[in-house]
Amino acid sequence: MSISARLDVIGIITADMAAALAFYRMLGVDVPAGADGEPHVEASLPGGLRLAFDTEATIGSFVPGFTPPAPGGRIGLAFLLDDPAAVDAAYAELTAAGHHGELAPFDAFWGQRYATVQDPDGNGVDLFAPLPAEARTP
Repeated sequence: MSISARLDVIGIITADMAAALAFYRMLGVDVPAGADGEPHVEASLPGGLRLAFDTEATIGSFVPGFTPPAPGGRIGLAFLLDDPAAVDAAYAELTAAGHHGELAPFDAFWGQRYATVQDPDGNGVDLFAPLPAEARTP
């Protein structure tokens, strides 16, 4: 038997909707204006996917016995940036705005400029861009 399905929505459970939306807006996600106080918010992503945010209370309203996940155990996302300098700039901007820098930008052995910041719920958000061929380590 084969299941016919396609990935359509990536969901994030958040303790603070306004803080989560502000963070993802900084990364260029087109979150609807005025959505900060809503219990459920969706943003369309390139390629047809949607990114959905639900408050812990929303999930608790239909999942019996729901216990919010521990910080950092909710999801992991990775954002492709234009070039290595953009990774450094995004990391600097996000950490200057008060978001925790989990992994400062570095040239990864797999050929990317790579960094990780945490969103307001402690989820790791990776920032990456391919390194120029001459900068890659063999």
